Amino acid sequence: MTLLSAPPRTDRPTGGPAPLAPAARLLPSLAAVYRAQLARARVARIPLLFVATFQSLGILVMMRGVVEAGQSSAARSVVAGSSVLVVAFVALNLLAQYFGKLRATGGLDHYATLPVPAASVVLGAAAAYASFTLPGTVVTAAVGAVMFGLPLGQLWVLLAVVPLAGAALAGLGAACGLLAPRQEIATMLGQLGMSAALLLGVLPVDHLPQPVLWLRDLLPSTYGVEAFARTFAPDPDWAMVLADLGVCAGVGVLSLGVATWAYRRAVAR
Repeated sequence: MTLLSAPPRTDRPTGGPAPLAPAARLLPSLAAVYRAQLARARVARIPLLFVATFQSLGILVMMRGVVEAGQSSAARSVVAGSSVLVVAFVALNLLAQYFGKLRATGGLDHYATLPVPAASVVLGAAAAYASFTLPGTVVTAAVGAVMFGLPLGQLWVLLAVVPLAGAALAGLGAACGLLAPRQEIATMLGQLGMSAALLLGVLPVDHLPQPVLWLRDLLPSTYGVEAFARTFAPDPDWAMVLADLGVCAGVGVLSLGVATWAYRRAVAR
């Protein structure tokens, strides 16, 4: 009897590793990370909005006892600074804590196994956190405008201020969380950044000494505050508003780029 052997199969590779699937593109992976982060943070959305908004409203009430209502630069600075502070609380403070916790607990290893670009992880998380800030910012701006006797007609500018200032602060917060050697230091950096946004953004500019004004110019949220504050004037200087928003956009691109580099550095270790 002759033993017949089956012919070799040609539907599988005969040697070497199987080819890897192509890496996901930036925009689809960014959308996927954004939806995942948004769903994860949805449970904590109401507490986040309440704390951030309540804090800014409390500052408005406190400053109302010091600054008179009316068309003054001090009143405009207080309302604009308190509104942008909502963005700083979430995009800078909480994002620094989030990435610091991910790095300390090994959570970055999960994202490192995914075939997604590093930029999509940073941008998706930053966008998800910044999405929670718009309702609280609008409420704070509206209450502040009524409290200080400022017009309500320019609140639509927040549709540009919130994403641009949020991008700049989110990139800074993510970089702090990813570069901090310990989770506690990331939390401290986030708190310090939010305190700087509070002190340098809410206090009237006319009452600050020159060295503090130099520090104020280095803070990304300052330009969002200035852009929004200018719109409360009787005759807004829209060229300066666009210039301030352009600075926010440039700083946002730079800070998110630094955060992406910090993410690659943290994952490689």
